[in-house]
Amino acid sequence: MAVTVQGLQLAQNIRQCLDEYVDIYVSEKMVPDEDTQKKWRVHTFGNFREAAERNFKAYEGLIFVMAAGIVVRAIAPFLQNKLTDPAVVVFDEQGKHGISLLSGHVGGANELTRQICQSIGASAVITTATDLNEKAAPDVLAGRLGLRPWPKVRIKTINAGLLAGKTVHWRIDRSLPHSVFYKRRLEQEGQTADLYVSSQLFTVLPQEKEQLEVVITGEQRLPSLAELPSNILCLTPRRLIAGVGCRKGTPAALVMSALDAACRMIGRDRSFIDELASTIVKKHEPGIVYAGDSLVRPVRFYENDKMQQMIDTHQLHESDFVKKRIGIGNVCEAAAFCSVAARGGRIALRKTNFEKVTVALIWEK
Repeated sequence: MAVTVQGLQLAQNIRQCLDEYVDIYVSEKMVPDEDTQKKWRVHTFGNFREAAERNFKAYEGLIFVMAAGIVVRAIAPFLQNKLTDPAVVVFDEQGKHGISLLSGHVGGANELTRQICQSIGASAVITTATDLNEKAAPDVLAGRLGLRPWPKVRIKTINAGLLAGKTVHWRIDRSLPHSVFYKRRLEQEGQTADLYVSSQLFTVLPQEKEQLEVVITGEQRLPSLAELPSNILCLTPRRLIAGVGCRKGTPAALVMSALDAACRMIGRDRSFIDELASTIVKKHEPGIVYAGDSLVRPVRFYENDKMQQMIDTHQLHESDFVKKRIGIGNVCEAAAFCSVAARGGRIALRKTNFEKVTVALIWEK
């Protein structure tokens, strides 16, 4: 929810950073007509407090782009308890700070705040105690690790077990390219994780039937839902797409350096990149072509009209300078969205400038 034009712009950016589609609500004073409302893909409200009440009851998470005091006064009458209240996060309209205001652990506001702040370069303000963080839910950890939960109905089963005092055991397919990375990161989070051969991933012994199990494996190894033991939640790696733009004649070393730096900013290395994407104008750019060859990853080049569709659909910021030179004003973000296509994507790192190179990273949904 936003009440200023600058707040709306930030809300549009935040929408691109999340897996689920985000409904944006703005004051009707900001939207002069129905065509503008459709173009911006927003809902409008007349009375903010009434809209806040409706949305507090309707959504699992609320992100307010405005002063925290306004938010506190608006939602105070509707608070019940931390198990039922939605996650509430507040950002200032300049996007400098994100505050996890309500339902930090159970509601997921802490993780939501961290995720958005990492994507837009804001400072996360987390004030809750760490007791429940020691029992981080698998779906929360999945978001940090770039993994996709399946089936989603099992998330509730596992989380209910956690709240009842059970622990989670993680099984990691040792054939995955980054299996050791997942094991190390989970152990850093205080989790118990072991590497398994593929044939043993879904074998549950009698003494393990009451234990909560999470399996990390590739999509191709997932069993049917009917064959999946009732105490197992599966997580599969998402594809990471790197959208790349660069000046003409940029050396390959600078492109690789930019990819390295971008991946480090989200806690990865460049081996996690599954695909590179750019504009057709850069199809013969040696630096980009070499980067794909060096990483042994495909490089997709997209026509400007398709990329412009992504710019319009996702309300991406355009550079007038770039638009004058190649016909479109956004390369790296638009190209990455083209790569994820209908499946959609969540921005892990917005367009970031490096020496003669721009990079954006998107997790495929």
